[in-house]
Amino acid sequence: MTAPSQDIRREKIRTFIWWAIWQKDVPGYFKTCDRSQKVNKSTGKRLRNMTKIQEPSRPLKIFHMDWVTGLPPVGDASYNSCIEEE
Repeated sequence: MTAPSQDIRREKIRTFIWWAIWQKDVPGYFKTCDRSQKVNKSTGKRLRNMTKIQEPSRPLKIFHMDWVTGLPPVGDASYNSCIEEE
């Protein structure tokens, strides 16, 4: 049995990302991601929804993701860059 908040988080994640065994991997991530736990508790900031993309019909071969942070305090403070290779 899982806590209601974990079920809610799983549903939110499921609407934005896809991989074959996400239901197995995601619960462990929430419990082991020390950085995410500290940041969310200390700042109280809520995550914004990601831009929806077309759902893949098969697993991606290579997927690169990088955060651009530490930008000057004008406009957005950070960006997420994603690249898919087949």
